[in-house]
Formats: sequence, C-alpha cells, structure tokens
Amino acid sequence: MRRSPWLWLALAVILLDQASKLWVLAVFEDYQVLPVTGFFNLVLVYNEGAAFSFLANAGGWQRWFFISLALIISVVLYRWLGQLKPDERLTAAALGLILGGAWGNLIDRVIYAKVVDFLDFYYRQWHWPAFNLADSAISLGVALLLLAMLREGIQAKDRS
Repeated sequence: MRRSPWLWLALAVILLDQASKLWVLAVFEDYQVLPVTGFFNLVLVYNEGAAFSFLANAGGWQRWFFISLALIISVVLYRWLGQLKPDERLTAAALGLILGGAWGNLIDRVIYAKVVDFLDFYYRQWHWPAFNLADSAISLGVALLLLAMLREGIQAKDRS
C-alpha cells in the first residue's frame, strides 16, 4: 500500500495540533481557564507524563523515555503502514492518526519538555484530565484500529 495519503493525514494532525497549541500558548497564561460551555473549558496546563499524567512526577527521566518510545512506535507504525494491503484503508487511517498524534506530542516533549494540554471537559466538579488534539487523534486512531481488527476477525470467521 502507498503510505503517502496516510502520511498526509499524519502531517495534517501534526499541523492542526501544533497550531492549536501555539494559539493557546499565545493567548493564555499558565493554568488560565476560559469557560466555554457548562461542560467544557479551554485551559492551559502541562503534562510531563503520559496519559492521565502517568509518570508526571518521575524526576525528568520520563521525558527521554517518552521521546524514545514515540520514535520507536513511529518506526513500527511507519513500517506497518507500508505492509498494508490496498483494501485496509481503515487500518491505514488509524495508523495515520496515531502517528500524527504521537509526533504532535513528541514535538512538545522535545521543545517544551512537557506536553501542552488545553481541552477540559467536566461534569459538575469532576474533570476529565485535560488533553489536546494529538491525544484526540491517538484515541480516535486506536478506536479505528480496534474496529478494523474486530471487522477483520468477523470476516475471517465468516470465511471459515
């Protein structure tokens, strides 16, 4: 399968993610909250860890660990993308989204030593951990990948 359309998708994710983060960094003070709706705020926060602030207070070594992990995962996803058959578009789109999201957060780790987060959804006093567009792309990509695998499993079962 040709990688290029899916690498363009990854690049689009990177550009949208970085543009949104640059806007938030230019407009907001650290930890400033802008209420948008009764369940959503824009807020400038940072995450030195991974999802849900995993390893955020680990003393700094986690930055290099997550940079290395993102690079390794990127190579694996890139190679996987090149091995897909032309009809595996859902899997290719999923990998493009994950790759773009991984690089969006990788850029933050390299430049700022932490990830810029700004989307804050909440219900009453309970707030989901703040996240960004790269995180959204990764989550959507993983969901599509699971859907593609489930669909492939069902099709394989039907063939047997």
